[in-house]
Amino acid sequence: MKTHIKLGRKSALLLGTTILLVTTALSGCSGNSNNGGAAAGTAEPGTPTESSDPGTSKGIDHSKPLTITVFDNAANYQGEQTGWYGKLLKDKFNITLNILAPQVAGDQLYKTRSASGDLGDLLIIENSQLEELIPAGMIMDLTDMIKNTEHLSQYVDNHFKPFNVAFEKQNPDGKIYALPAFTADTSPTTFSEELPYSSPIMPWDYYKGIGAPKLNNLNDLMTALKDMQAKYPKTPDGKPIVPITLWKDWDGGSMENVRWLSNWYGYEQPNGTTTIQLNAKGDIVPIVDDNSMYKKILQFYYDANKMGLVDPDSPSQDWNKVSEKLTNKQVLLLWYSWQRGFYNTIERGNQGDGNVAVPIGDTHLIQNSDAYFGNGRVFAIGSKAKEPERIMELMDWMSSPEGLRYYTNGFEGFNYEKTPDGKFKLTEVGQTAFQENTPVPAEYGGGGYQDGQSKVNSMIMSDFVTDPETKEFYNSTYWASTIEANKTALTTDWQKTYDATTPTEYYTKNNMIDIVPNINTSLGSDSSDVKNKRSQISDYVKNTSWKMIFAKDQAEFDQLWTKLKSDVEGLGWNDVFAVDKERADKIVKMRADAVANK
Repeated sequence: MKTHIKLGRKSALLLGTTILLVTTALSGCSGNSNNGGAAAGTAEPGTPTESSDPGTSKGIDHSKPLTITVFDNAANYQGEQTGWYGKLLKDKFNITLNILAPQVAGDQLYKTRSASGDLGDLLIIENSQLEELIPAGMIMDLTDMIKNTEHLSQYVDNHFKPFNVAFEKQNPDGKIYALPAFTADTSPTTFSEELPYSSPIMPWDYYKGIGAPKLNNLNDLMTALKDMQAKYPKTPDGKPIVPITLWKDWDGGSMENVRWLSNWYGYEQPNGTTTIQLNAKGDIVPIVDDNSMYKKILQFYYDANKMGLVDPDSPSQDWNKVSEKLTNKQVLLLWYSWQRGFYNTIERGNQGDGNVAVPIGDTHLIQNSDAYFGNGRVFAIGSKAKEPERIMELMDWMSSPEGLRYYTNGFEGFNYEKTPDGKFKLTEVGQTAFQENTPVPAEYGGGGYQDGQSKVNSMIMSDFVTDPETKEFYNSTYWASTIEANKTALTTDWQKTYDATTPTEYYTKNNMIDIVPNINTSLGSDSSDVKNKRSQISDYVKNTSWKMIFAKDQAEFDQLWTKLKSDVEGLGWNDVFAVDKERADKIVKMRADAVANK
C-alpha cells in the first residue's frame, strides 16, 4: 500500500487554488543553504568533503567515498542518485546514494533481501516491515547515536520516543530503532493544509468553459467530464486530453486509485490494513461488502470507462507516464492535492489557468490531521550498514534547516531568495523550475532541476515543520510571500465562487469534511500464515478490480464482483479481516484518546 505519502510520494509547492510545487510526490526538492549563499554551510561546489559542519559531522572522516544502499519503499526511481542533489551529497558528505525501489523492482525485492539478512544501509520501510525486521536483528539501535545529533535529538521526546515505545512487543526496552517519516511539529489534531489530501480537482478554465455546472454527485461529475472532453479534446500542441487516468504501480493491498477516491465519501483504508475501510465514526466495513465504498468507486470507474472517460493507457502505464500527462495538462480529474504542482504556476494563475478544487455536493471527505507522529513509514539503519555514523550524520542533516530547505524548496538564489523582512520568496525560476525541468547551473551539477531532485522521495521531518529562521513552514505554499503572489485571477475567482479562502475552509464550513487524528503506531506484524493469505488476497483483489473497471458490460462487472467475494473466502479472508479489524479498533480508540486529550 502506498502512503501518500507518495506520497510520496509528493510535495511541491505553489498554492492551492493556484500553484503547488511537487516535492514529495515526485521526488524531493532541494534547496539551498541555510543562511543565504548558494550553499552556505556546504562544501564549495565541486569540492569534495573532508569534514562538514552540521552537528554530527564533527570528528567524522569524509575523506573516503561512501556508497549507501537505500532500500526505499517511497522511491519511484531505482539507481544512483545523480543530478544536483547527488552532487550536493557528494560535495558535502562524499556520499553516493544507490536507491533500491520496490515500486520499480517489485515486491519480491523486499522478500529476497530480507531473506538474505541485509535489506540495505539506509531503510525507508513500512511500520509493518519494521515490526518483523527488529526481531530479526536487521535494524540498528539508534538510541545512543541520536543523542549526539544536533537536529534529530530535538524531536526524540515528543515524536520519536512515543512512536518507538509503542512497538512494545518488539522493543520492550523502549529503544529508538526508527524515525517516522514526514513528521510534523504542529499538534496531533491540527490540519494545516489548505486543500485536503484527496478531493476532486479540475482545470478551472475548462470547467468554466462548459458553464461550471453544479456537481451534486458522481453522475454529474461524469457528465461534466464528458462535456469537457468534447470541448477540449487536445492540448494546444495536439496531445490527447483524457478525463481520468489510472496507474497500477502504486497498488498495494488493494487498488490505490480506488482507495483514495473512497476518502471522498468518508472511508479510508488505514495503513497496515488491506481488507477494510474505516470512517470517522469508527465504522469498519470490509472492502468486499456489497455496500462498501470500495465497490462504489469501482462502479464509478466502470461507468466512467463505459462513457469513454478512462484513459486507455491506464492498464499499461506507470506513474512516470501519468506525471508527464499532468505536466502537459492532459488530465481533467485529479484527486491528490500535490498533483496540482505539475501544472499550476503563478503566471498561469494570472491568466485564470490552473487546477483547482471543485467540490461535489454529496461528498463528505475524511482527512487525517498533520502527521505529528509520522505517516506510516520510517527511516532506519540496517544492522549491517557500514559507517552508520555517516548515515546518521546524513539523516541529521536531512532534518536540519539546510537539508529541509534543499529538499522542499530547491536552492537559495535559484529557486528562492530572501525578502527584506528576513523571510523567503520563490524566484521567478523557482515558480516553474519543477514543471519546466529548468536547467541547473553547472556549478550545482547541471542537468534539469526536476531530474536532479532527491529520488529518496521521503523526509524524516516534514515541510510542516517551522523554519527557525523565518518562523514559517518549510512548505513554500504557506510562505506569506507565496500567499500574496497567489492572489491571482485564478485564486480570487475561485474564492469568490465558493465564498471561502481555501478549499479546506469551504469543506469545513459546509460540514463536508471529518478531520481525524493521524494515528501512526505499532499495529502488530502478520504471522507468516496471515502474511501469505494477505498477499494472495491482495493480488486477487487488485487484479479483479482492474478487470471490473474494464469489464465489457455490467453483467461481467457484477459477475467478477460476486466471484471476488467468494474466492477471497477460500484464500483465508476471515483470518486477514480479523487481524485488520483488531488494528482498526486500536486506531479508533487512539483517535478518541487524542481528541479527549486535545
